[in-house]
Amino acid sequence: MATLSSTDALISVLAARQGGYIHRDQLNRLPLTASAIRHRIRRGFLIPAYHRVYAVGHLPTHPHDRAKGALLAAGPRSALVDISAASYYGIYKRWRYPLHVTVPTDRRLGGLVIHRNRRLLRSDIVTPEPGLRIISPALTLLDVAPKLYPKRLRRVVNEIRLEHRIELADLRALLARFPRHPGVPHLGPILATSQKQPTRSAFEDDWPPFALRYDLPAYVMNEFVCGYRTDVLFTEEQLVVETDGWETHQTHEAFIEDREQDATILAKTGMPTVRITYDNFHQRPAREAERLHTILARRRVELQLAAD
Repeated sequence: MATLSSTDALISVLAARQGGYIHRDQLNRLPLTASAIRHRIRRGFLIPAYHRVYAVGHLPTHPHDRAKGALLAAGPRSALVDISAASYYGIYKRWRYPLHVTVPTDRRLGGLVIHRNRRLLRSDIVTPEPGLRIISPALTLLDVAPKLYPKRLRRVVNEIRLEHRIELADLRALLARFPRHPGVPHLGPILATSQKQPTRSAFEDDWPPFALRYDLPAYVMNEFVCGYRTDVLFTEEQLVVETDGWETHQTHEAFIEDREQDATILAKTGMPTVRITYDNFHQRPAREAERLHTILARRRVELQLAAD
């Protein structure tokens, strides 16, 4: 194996800090002449990757490294946006290329999709590691909202809330800052029906639209009762509703735990639990809503009689 020259070794060290890439300006400061740079390109040590940016030794394959190279080309005020930021946050499971980058000025960069946003604040950009700048999770949601089906978008919002990456207040403030953004009509209805606590499953996500459609009374979701996190709690009627979806209730242990929860809450508080299956909820929603209205009305009478 050929031994690297002291200059090439220094280039390699610099590149290792930047995802495997180096900028032409850095090469010029070493200093390397244009002829010396061309020589290293011809022998494959420097590989043109982006505008004035070279991969050193080989083309990096990890998405985070490739993003660092793109941001090195786009400049220190750039950041990943749109579907590239969404890939970083796990909204998309696979990275898509070319990468999407925001820059504050009008410029074109080959091999990248450029977005221009002069209204970004410093707080809108996060830096999880040196050389990797990404717009905030809240801004990313706003960007990709029009690209996701409503149910998927609601699930994504709640998953990111569960990860403690955003608060509802962050999203509401963002919609107020960018009222004409294409994502506002998609995120607005979700925020209007979101609860204080994020939902934990797609089945729970379906509850707020269901409750709104069938005019159910006030409730809270994921409230703790007797140490158990309940799916839905009608506080005035003192009624618990559990959404029995297959994804969270499919094991024998879960079945036993569910019944233990129901019995404990009933014994300690007198609150009954109504369990709604996924099939009944989605195939016969009107019937389930009617039954709930009946049960809730009966609970109000029972509680009033007990109070008298």
